[in-house]
Amino acid sequence: MSLERLVLWRHGETGHNLAGRIQGHLDTSLTEVGEQQAAAAAPAIAGFSPEVAMCSDLRRARSTAAAFSALSDIPVRLDKRLRETHLGEWQGLSGAEVEHGWPGAMLTWRSDPTWAPPGGESRVEVAERAHEVVLELEQQPRGTALLCAHGGLITALTAKLLRLPVELWPSFGGVGNCHWVVLRKRGASDDRWRLLAYNAGVHG
Repeated sequence: MSLERLVLWRHGETGHNLAGRIQGHLDTSLTEVGEQQAAAAAPAIAGFSPEVAMCSDLRRARSTAAAFSALSDIPVRLDKRLRETHLGEWQGLSGAEVEHGWPGAMLTWRSDPTWAPPGGESRVEVAERAHEVVLELEQQPRGTALLCAHGGLITALTAKLLRLPVELWPSFGGVGNCHWVVLRKRGASDDRWRLLAYNAGVHG
């Protein structure tokens, strides 16, 4: 057996999400709603029956992954390469504060994956470090892998795995709190990935 399927699960709601503030590498916690989101989504995530589970080392992802651990005997390994995009001087700011300090830069960042905020990293760089994790998983006999991470990382990694031209990466919308992306290898003789689900989640 080789790696055939990836489930990329975003963390639950944080106080910064609720307040519209940029997190990046800031180590924020889940809100009560975020904890409820993780608990509600965990059975669906466990239903993918991953053979391996990995998680960003930031608290919001660890707390989300803990809801999966409560339903599974699969240990969750931490890996800092699964952290959210480092957003440098923007971390902790609101979109309005970024626009005030760097007029037009937010639009540039959203439209150009090669551009990085001051002191931060680009989405291309984020995808590269996350892709290292996937390449390592592909060297081990596993069918399904779960990666619990962050919205920016998940969209960037998805675009890279699908081998999309960088200029098309911004065409992906965001991934909601505790929603997930599913990718599967095309076949035994074809190592390309195809997208099965994007921004899927538990509703109601």
